Amino acid sequence: MVGNLISCDQVTNLALENCVERIIKSPDDDEESEEEARGLFMVRGDNVVVCGLVDEELDGKIDWTKVKGSEIGGTKHV
Repeated sequence: MVGNLISCDQVTNLALENCVERIIKSPDDDEESEEEARGLFMVRGDNVVVCGLVDEELDGKIDWTKVKGSEIGGTKHV
């Protein structure tokens, strides 16, 4: 999820506006990765892994449909 942070609280619940979900496909998948507009989006704090600034100029130069990636492991009970 990428968007403009408009609110957060003490347990890291986030409210994002102009939110886009990036669905990154695995390297062995023939389908292209996708970006889906989500608009206003709420994220529960226990689902947040990282929250930070995005270099919009650099981000705009990346063709996200061509990006591939592997699934990351869970963050709980490691």
